[in-house]
Amino acid sequence: AFAKDWTEVVIGLEGAYAPWNLTNPDGTMGGFEPELAADLCKRANLKCKLVAHDWDTMIEALNANKFDIIMDAMSITPEREKVIAFSVPYAATPAGFAVLKDSPLANLPDTGKAIKLTGDATQDKAELDKLRAELKGKTIGVQTATNFANWLNANFKDVSTIREYKTTAERDLDLVAGRIDIGFDDETAFQAAFATPGNEDLVFTGPDIGGKVWGDGMGLGMRQADTDLKAKFDEAIKAALADGTDKKLALKWFKLDITP
Repeated sequence: AFAKDWTEVVIGLEGAYAPWNLTNPDGTMGGFEPELAADLCKRANLKCKLVAHDWDTMIEALNANKFDIIMDAMSITPEREKVIAFSVPYAATPAGFAVLKDSPLANLPDTGKAIKLTGDATQDKAELDKLRAELKGKTIGVQTATNFANWLNANFKDVSTIREYKTTAERDLDLVAGRIDIGFDDETAFQAAFATPGNEDLVFTGPDIGGKVWGDGMGLGMRQADTDLKAKFDEAIKAALADGTDKKLALKWFKLDITP
């Protein structure tokens, strides 16, 4: 096999997961990832084109050659590594629950406390039991085909109703309208949602959940055969982390440091 002479790559993003990535009124892409992509592509000496694609078929589209890279806050997990390759991580963020501020669930135990979960139900039992007791009989909304949906279904499906949504915006509409009791997502995504008109009454509740349960962080997804492309972007990401560019863009878009 011969390495491909890469000069141009196509990057697939959802274009609807602010502040990670969003679609501007003029149709261009904005957010943390498009700005980081521009920096990484310059370092890798590549011309990059950004295209919007639905989240729930990202991996299938990548392997069908519809684009060359996934850059959409995708967590690096063993399950995904069976079908695609990942770059080194460029971000790592906690997940959390959100409710209406007048909800009876608005002050769950450990609200505001950072906890680390391993992803092993036995090791995480104490924290899981606490949450399961509070969420028994409740309906939890989450975006489909995410680590968060998988985690909820594995640990709460027997005590709660898990309602999956194609987009986070659809989930938030139901949360505000009272059609579900509580939402679960990456906390940076919720921060952006809270700032969206109509969502002013949403607040965090319960612990900030981080740790290996979400994998090693977020990385660029690539086809397993494209080892040369992975090498280019691994080097670019490491350089962006080393010189503070990644942190600078994170502080701009998230108001917090999400570097891994």
